[in-house]
Formats: sequence, C-alpha cells, structure tokens
Amino acid sequence: MRYDDDLNFVFANTPKVVFGDGAIADLGTMLSEMGSERAVIVTDPFLAEKTDLLDRVQKAMGPRCAGAFTGVVPDPTAASMDAGAEQARSLQADALVSLGGGSAIDSAKAMAVVLSEGGQILDHEGYHALTRPLLPHIAIPTTAGTGSEMTMVTVVKDPARGQKTFIGSHFLHPVLAVLDPSLTVGLPARLTAATGMDAMCHAVESLFSSLRQPFSDACALQAIEMIAAHLPRCIEQADDLEARGQMLIAASLAGTAFSNAMVSLNHALAHSLGARFGIHHGTANAMLLPHTMRLFAEDAAEPLSRAAKAMGIDTKAEQAAEATAAWMEQFLVRIGLTDRLADYGVTDANLEEIADMALADGSIIYSPRPIFEIQEMVALLRKAL
Repeated sequence: MRYDDDLNFVFANTPKVVFGDGAIADLGTMLSEMGSERAVIVTDPFLAEKTDLLDRVQKAMGPRCAGAFTGVVPDPTAASMDAGAEQARSLQADALVSLGGGSAIDSAKAMAVVLSEGGQILDHEGYHALTRPLLPHIAIPTTAGTGSEMTMVTVVKDPARGQKTFIGSHFLHPVLAVLDPSLTVGLPARLTAATGMDAMCHAVESLFSSLRQPFSDACALQAIEMIAAHLPRCIEQADDLEARGQMLIAASLAGTAFSNAMVSLNHALAHSLGARFGIHHGTANAMLLPHTMRLFAEDAAEPLSRAAKAMGIDTKAEQAAEATAAWMEQFLVRIGLTDRLADYGVTDANLEEIADMALADGSIIYSPRPIFEIQEMVALLRKAL
C-alpha cells in the first residue's frame, strides 16, 4: 500500500493482552502483579443481575475485589461515569476491572480519569490533555465489537448538549486486556451482529482514514478477514467458541487500528444518530457503511482494493469500491442486520439536523477527503432511510 513520502506516525496500543478460554481465572494473579489490593469491578445491571459473569469475575479476583459499580448505562452519560468514580473512591479503589461491552470499558476509563485527576469527567474532554498515568485498569470485554479494550478514547454522552463528546489520551489505554471467549457465548444473535459490525466499521474506516499508516493497516486488514470469516458463524451457531474467540481477537485488532488511524464520516454520522435517536452504535454504523464506501470510491480506491482482498473478493482495483460496498450489503443480509433509519423514526426532515451534528464530531476530520457540505451528508443518509 502506498504512503506519502512525508509519512510519520505514532503507534500505541494496550501493552498486554491475555487470550484464552477461561483466561479470567488468573485475575487474582494479574492484580497481584499490578500491586492491587482493592480493585473495583465496573459493569452494568444486566450482567450483574441476569448472568453469572460478575460472580465469576469476583470469584477469580478473590480478596482483591473491593466491590462493584453496577450502574453502567448504554451510551454512558457523564453523570453515570461521575457516579461510578464517586463509588469507587468510597471503596478506596486502587485499580478498576471493567466487565462488559464498550459502555463498561469506556465508563472505567472515565472513572480512572476522575479518580486520578479529580473534578468531573467533562472537565477533561478533548485530546491529549492528560499528563500522567491513571489508576490501573484491566478491561474484560464481553462483546466482540467496540475494541475499547485496545483504544485511547472514551466516549461520553452529554444529555445537556444532546451530543457525544470524547476524551483521548495514550494514558487511557488499559494496562491489560483479557479476552476470554467463554464470556461472549450467551450474547444474542442480534447484539452479536451489531457489535461485530462496529468492529468491521472500525477496520474499514481506519483503512481509508487520512491518518492510516502501516501498523494500523495491518491490524485493519487482518480484522476484516477474520470478521468476514467468523461473524456469520457466531450468528449461525451461538456456542461456536472458536468463532467467538476469533471475533474477540478481530475486534481488538480493529480497535487498535482505529485508535491509531481514527475513523471518519461513517462514525461521525453514527454518533449523531445515537445521540439523537438512541440507535445502537454498531447498528447505526452498519446501516451507513456501504453508502460511505461508495461516497469515497475515488478517494479511497487503493485501500478499498486491499479491503476487497481481505473480504475474499476477486475484483479489479478500479471496481473495488462498488464490489466491497455490494459485498457489505450482502454480508449484512447474511448476519440479519438489514435495518433502515426509518425503522427508528428518522424522517427526511431530520437529516439536515443529523448532518449538522456530524460536522461537530471529531471523527469527520479523518475522512479520506474533507467533508463540509451538509447536503452531501444528507444525500448519504437519505440512501439509508
């Protein structure tokens, strides 16, 4: 893949990953090696009350578990993150262990910021404002999608402004990611598909991002190949542990790719749809991705040609954008994710508002070419209605 002569970049990721069926059994040892005596688990009410996952993690942590914050909400709000930090402080936490999807992991990242730097989470929004290491954080994903266990970003929903905002810093990387496929086996097919497509979007968008670089490209291409092969298997046979494990790895690779190369217009619009209409992040991304790929056909011809190979498509480079977009549409049908924006109450009258919100989203600046025109985004959104 070609890069400009002035290529320069920084590549960073979570420093240690432990993968394997039953990997959480060694949590006590992991915490001991970190010097933690009072780790607090960060999870959501469903996992805490409707599954045995919290009990399994507490048992693995043993006496090093000081308690659990179970108030994580979907698309976590600043208020929920601040509440979690307050509880962890009252428990004298010296480390955090997130258990769940991206919402739990992002919440733990935000809690670590507040516990280490004080104030409230919105006092710290922006990129590279943190100046020192934070409270140690072990991330245990139970979905294969966000890749948050590998990223330097946490997403915060601010209902007062009606939008999502971001905190980005290399200090936000967890110190350790534990990928245990047994924790994802009970995930429903619908959520498996939606979270898997979030990972696919991370990989594809980072591949044609304006910040793409050799290390992120390698992660993105491997993730695309693995998702193409294993996500349908997870849908078709929910207890396929091998496929579940491969998807966990793919999501982490895609998270590493986009944490370094960033995402683009597709995510900017998905963030806006999530904030305005409450659409699941992976679902919103999936509805838009084929149209975004076609929009950037000329600007991202070479990266999309590489993506085509990872998808197993035999096509000429000049036909790659259409070929990959068509493949993606068929892939969405195969995994049962065929939603339209109209299914969530979005109408043509809402499209300019969504596009305007996306203009203020930091992801948009990494698109393959500058996007400034509202009507160009409206036209893309209209195709997903």
